[in-house]
Amino acid sequence: MPGHVLIVAEKPVAAERIAVALDKNCEPKSHRDGRVPYFEAEREGKIIVVPALGHLYTVAQSGGRKSQYPVYNFKWFPRYLVEKGAQWTKAWIQTISKLALDAQIFIDGCDYDIEGSLIGYNILKYACRKADVARRMRFSTLTTTELQKAYESLLPELDFGLVEAGKTRHEIDWLYGINLSRALTLSAKHVSSRYTPLSTGRVQGPTLHFLASRDDAINCFVPLPYWMLKAIVEIGSKFYEALYERRAIQRKVDAEAIIEVCRGKPGILEKIVRRILRQEPPLPFDFGNLQREAYYLFGFSPKLTSGIAERLYLNALISYPRTSSQKLPKSISHRLILEKLSRSRKYKQQALELLSLDVLKPKEGKKEDPAHPAIYPTGNLPKKGLLRRRGERELWDLIVKRFMAVFAEAATIQSMKIKISINSHLFSLLGRQILEEGWFRFYKPYVRFDEVLLPDVKEGEAVLVKSLECEDKFTKPPPRYNPGSLLRKMEKEEIGTKSTRANIIQTLYSRRYIEEDSMKVTELGHAVTQILSEHVPTLVSPQLTRKVEEQMQLIQREPEKKVEVLQETIEHLRPVLKKLKNQTESIGHVLSKAVKQIKLQALIIGNCPTCKTGKLLVVKSRKTGKRFVGCTNYFENKCKTSFPLPQRGTIKPTRKICKACGKPMVLVLRSRKKPWTLCPDPACPKKGGKKRVEVQNLR
Repeated sequence: MPGHVLIVAEKPVAAERIAVALDKNCEPKSHRDGRVPYFEAEREGKIIVVPALGHLYTVAQSGGRKSQYPVYNFKWFPRYLVEKGAQWTKAWIQTISKLALDAQIFIDGCDYDIEGSLIGYNILKYACRKADVARRMRFSTLTTTELQKAYESLLPELDFGLVEAGKTRHEIDWLYGINLSRALTLSAKHVSSRYTPLSTGRVQGPTLHFLASRDDAINCFVPLPYWMLKAIVEIGSKFYEALYERRAIQRKVDAEAIIEVCRGKPGILEKIVRRILRQEPPLPFDFGNLQREAYYLFGFSPKLTSGIAERLYLNALISYPRTSSQKLPKSISHRLILEKLSRSRKYKQQALELLSLDVLKPKEGKKEDPAHPAIYPTGNLPKKGLLRRRGERELWDLIVKRFMAVFAEAATIQSMKIKISINSHLFSLLGRQILEEGWFRFYKPYVRFDEVLLPDVKEGEAVLVKSLECEDKFTKPPPRYNPGSLLRKMEKEEIGTKSTRANIIQTLYSRRYIEEDSMKVTELGHAVTQILSEHVPTLVSPQLTRKVEEQMQLIQREPEKKVEVLQETIEHLRPVLKKLKNQTESIGHVLSKAVKQIKLQALIIGNCPTCKTGKLLVVKSRKTGKRFVGCTNYFENKCKTSFPLPQRGTIKPTRKICKACGKPMVLVLRSRKKPWTLCPDPACPKKGGKKRVEVQNLR
């Protein structure tokens, strides 16, 4: 195929969509070189579209022993040379290199952001050796119209500002991550003689510190008593709860005194305050806001939402999701998108209502992204067979309804406050009612608004006070972070990027620094934070990572600043790593103790129901090599309780009790099989009451 155009796409689905859009008949030829697909389109000559599969190149150490630190020498390598699980990338690089041999024009067709620009640049530089003459496609959706427009108006060169910023961020993160992670891991190994991978980094450090600080605040919290008063009043044959004007009374004697002077007295409607409020439409989704909304509405983790949004984008149902913009420019043709959505029975009524407006003006926020607009539906409707995977239909519906809601009118709400005087003490009834739904109609069922209707009354009327109640209360500690609130905190502190925050949270779970949905910090997580706070305080502060992001912005404008930024990073690391090395023994003792504890906790499935004092844990028999559940009191000859376990798969505690027999349950994880929850007791009534097996020999 001499003289052809070679386009490098980020993923196979994107490559196929680009080829379909550019082929004159929309029917490109599909080819396969081993396991690597690529596509051939005809459009005033041959166009070959070949996909990557994410990053094919990565930063790694160049020379020297890989079991030591500090290390500052690095370069970019093909992933298959440095990562055990990345051998598949070799075939992709070889195929791309082969297709580049006779190409005349080279185009980067990867996603237009820092990561996409870096992926395309590395492939064009190392696999094709043509980065200096390559051109750039820029698009925000994978719709046919936009892809054709992007091809017809190619940028004359690669976006080197984004490329250099991306390279620098990866290199800085590698310098911090590899050195500090090795310092932690090797310190623990020095004391325990066992290898347990530990990690930290420029973004991971402050994120874990947020969680650990909140954990400390909760553990140190001392609840204080207070009292709340309410009056049960009868108005028009209905009963209402009126709260005392001072919500919290600090002394019980004061609360009891108020009840005493009010007891038996009538209530007088002293004042009625009505206010009309306008609730403006929501802003268009940026990536962080979408992840938070999906968590609060559906319970989706940020990582799950990211994956679903990526699939919707690749299927040309939504625009590029990893954006920080809250703006919908006119260039995306709002009216055309609504016309397409009106073809769906589900959205027809709302879409037609918006199309009847003379002007379509979206409610927009302040945040902008130079690469992409806010997230919006393309107007394409899902073809048969799409939206079958978990969460896809829900997330697409949410994005469609959010898009329509931003064009609607504000909602009108009436708030009402009735002040009731009982012997000169004021109690209040609070109500609210929707007068005009406005954008609420377009965002159902995702809008949250509970109406509280109050009776139509007049000032000066008397009401019957049925009873007065005093409730004992205690102040509560600050709430734990959840994935949604942690994302908001990371955005506020400007740590991480819209693309990496979800992965950082997932890493904290996988390293066993946090556990449970409530993001409780484990002993190991606290140990890592304690060490970093004492020895590398800058790494748990958001100032460092915020500064790096500012430097990335600078490099986008002035790529030559990269060398200066990298040198500054190394100079910052040198004294820190020297200090950590001098404290290897003390750091190792703290970490090895925490690692041992976290491993033990992972084996404990619950309390022993027989002896009541021991713990049931997963044990492996030295004699048979089989694993089972046994009581810790066995070693002291106090309890012989044991239950069998499946011998394949991973066993995890569920912290749940079997409703049939009261035994703690376990979760069984097997590859290519759906996880299932198991009661280990064969005598459980749910299993037909089989006889319990004899205790295994633990010795």
